[in-house]
Amino acid sequence: MTPRPAMRLLQRTFTSIRPITRPLSTTAPHQTLLLTSRPTAPHHPKLLTPFCPFRSMFIQTETTPNPSALKFLPGVSVLPSGAQSMEYLDGRETHSSPLARKLFSVDGVRSVFYGPDFITVTKSEDANWAHIKPEVFSLITEALNAGGSVVTVGETVMAEDTAPQEGDSEVVAMIKELLDTRIRPAIQEDGGDIEFRGFDEGKGEVKLKLRGACRTCDSSTVTLKNGIESMLMHYIEEVKTVTQVMDQEEEIAAKEFEKFEERLRMAKGPQATASAPLDTVEV
Repeated sequence: MTPRPAMRLLQRTFTSIRPITRPLSTTAPHQTLLLTSRPTAPHHPKLLTPFCPFRSMFIQTETTPNPSALKFLPGVSVLPSGAQSMEYLDGRETHSSPLARKLFSVDGVRSVFYGPDFITVTKSEDANWAHIKPEVFSLITEALNAGGSVVTVGETVMAEDTAPQEGDSEVVAMIKELLDTRIRPAIQEDGGDIEFRGFDEGKGEVKLKLRGACRTCDSSTVTLKNGIESMLMHYIEEVKTVTQVMDQEEEIAAKEFEKFEERLRMAKGPQATASAPLDTVEV
């Protein structure tokens, strides 16, 4: 019996499916999946719904030293090449990124950070990743499958904090080179980034801003002192110390947190401390 037109259309669609092998994760290097070649189906009057080609995106996740932050790797570029990483700490600041605005609508999401090829989402301490991850997966997949940028065109800026500038001293040039080639890649592996804020030649002080997963990590002091400071001091003798810089809004939040810790100590004793303070300087 001759198949009906609608059945012939479906047969042509299924015959275009081909098995391909591609890496999915570090634990399962290769798995065979069936993906379509996304054909454009001809219109047929007996089809009640339009043909929607299937498209797959495999998003991997990596843990970070910060248990409240998770790194999502979609396998495609998140920001244009050479663009500065972007961080959103409040849903009211997401006018430049529809994806970040949607991610903040997920209950428990505290901040969103965009790196070159990854997205770091930080949750509140009382939230559960088991409830947050599925929604984050869905929103990232939807945004990237649409083919547009996660940041509104014209809102990204080129990374210039470690770019050579006219008037840079030899010491500053060496600091920037080490930050850009040795330190920043390691920090981005942990779902964060650094921003160079200056060098005080009189004190030998390098001022840096930690961003992303590193910003709220309990081990940020270890990263700053034992990692970044040790490397800079090893290669550049003029460097004597490295200090984390906070913006004004973050400084206010830190002071409010210190007041909370003080009230907690007064109520429950000296052992009731939420976290150890991080050496910071306000600019």
